Amino acid sequence: MQGAASQLVSIIKDRSKGAALLVIMLPVLLVTIDNTILSFALPRIVTALGPSASEQLWMIDAYSLVLAGLLVTMGSTGDRVGHRRMLCLGCSGFAAVSVLVVFSQQAWHLIAGRVLLGCFGAMILPATLALIRTAFDDREERRLAVAVWATCLTIGSALGPLLGGLLLQYYDWQSVFLVALPFLLPVLLLASSITESSRLPGVPTDYLSILLSLGAMSGVMLALKHLATVGADTQALLWAVAGLLLMVAFVRRQLVLEQPLLDLKLFAWPVFSVSITVNLVSLGMLVGFIFFATQLLQLVFGMSPLTASLVLIPGQVLAIIAGMAIVPVAQRVPPNLIISGCLLVAAAAFTVMALLPATMLTVCTAFVLLNVSVAAITSVSNDLVLCSVPADRAGSASSVSETAYEVGVVLGTTLIGGAVAALYRLSLVLPEGVSEDVVSAVETLGGAYAISQTQPDAAAAGVLEAVNSAFLESVAISSALVAGAIVLFAPLTYRYLRR
Repeated sequence: MQGAASQLVSIIKDRSKGAALLVIMLPVLLVTIDNTILSFALPRIVTALGPSASEQLWMIDAYSLVLAGLLVTMGSTGDRVGHRRMLCLGCSGFAAVSVLVVFSQQAWHLIAGRVLLGCFGAMILPATLALIRTAFDDREERRLAVAVWATCLTIGSALGPLLGGLLLQYYDWQSVFLVALPFLLPVLLLASSITESSRLPGVPTDYLSILLSLGAMSGVMLALKHLATVGADTQALLWAVAGLLLMVAFVRRQLVLEQPLLDLKLFAWPVFSVSITVNLVSLGMLVGFIFFATQLLQLVFGMSPLTASLVLIPGQVLAIIAGMAIVPVAQRVPPNLIISGCLLVAAAAFTVMALLPATMLTVCTAFVLLNVSVAAITSVSNDLVLCSVPADRAGSASSVSETAYEVGVVLGTTLIGGAVAALYRLSLVLPEGVSEDVVSAVETLGGAYAISQTQPDAAAAGVLEAVNSAFLESVAISSALVAGAIVLFAPLTYRYLRR
């Protein structure tokens, strides 16, 4: 740990490398903060804009869905036109849209803004990881820079609730979008200090591949979202079939193109493909946990946004330490042992939520275990991803890794959040005599608390007791299912990352 810290201090003292590290860190923090900060603002947004249950989910997921669909395209485009140029364009657009979203008057305005933020965010993330190859030639410095980058992913996901809670304590929901400006303006000022990445000259952009990749990702994600929120029906089947057919068409096209948008040969290496899967699973676990934990703290426990965010601080602090401390450990301990062990720690976090009574201490303890394990996993897995490909394909490899992260974000919200929502509806038993308005409003936990404020005290108490009990039961069962899935996945990483 001391060696990594001294090496980090040495990098920071070097003006050019320190500026490069800052340029790489800030946008990664912001883009991942944006994945989770809206969860804390959602209760305020529901009151201000009155979105339906479906629109609420789209507000959360539209950003990650578009981000995941465009990351491969933007990473490959960065290989062609230069990643520094893509970084500057993405940061400029992200800042402009963040300001425009503040003026949203209807739910669809906010959803459209989140879509545009996803487009520009897709330009940012692959560029940051690819530029590490340019800015840090030394192998150990690059390993440390990747660890910092990966730690920022974890910190950003966990920092979102803290910033959201702090801002919402004093300002309205619009403030969570303006947080982008102090992160992005320094990047635009300092980006020129990084040497432009190498390019693939003379390679035209294949727009058909772009459309196929976006359509395939969108179809599969829409099918999963519909399955989790509505259930298995014809529409979910149609979305799934359309997504899979477009995915097959995309893969077939990449195999015949001389310069494909996505080099599928990368997946021939078990280390690369398993590391990508680990990235997907780890961020899915973290975002899924935050999705139900924020509702648990604010609504069921009745905490203010700021107080609720403070519960997560120990996990955030220890994640920073774990992300850096794992660097010297990874030099001596095989990566398969580190990653599989950390996955079992993450499983223990969900086991805590499944077996122990839900309290503030339970949530804090589980978040510490989960966030520490994810921080260590991302540092090791991304180093494996970046070092397993040639330098001129770093953009493509990093975009695949980032796509896995964003797919994990969507899957975490859709599958874990959807499981909690579905089990909540199945477990909910309302008191007799409630009106039809109450029955329709309690479809979501936020809606239940909003409608309870319009009811007489006795009726409101009965409704809240029922929805709290159902939500706690759904969290416990969902956590048990997630823990079991992680335990089954961990031995696979131990086997296939052995070399």
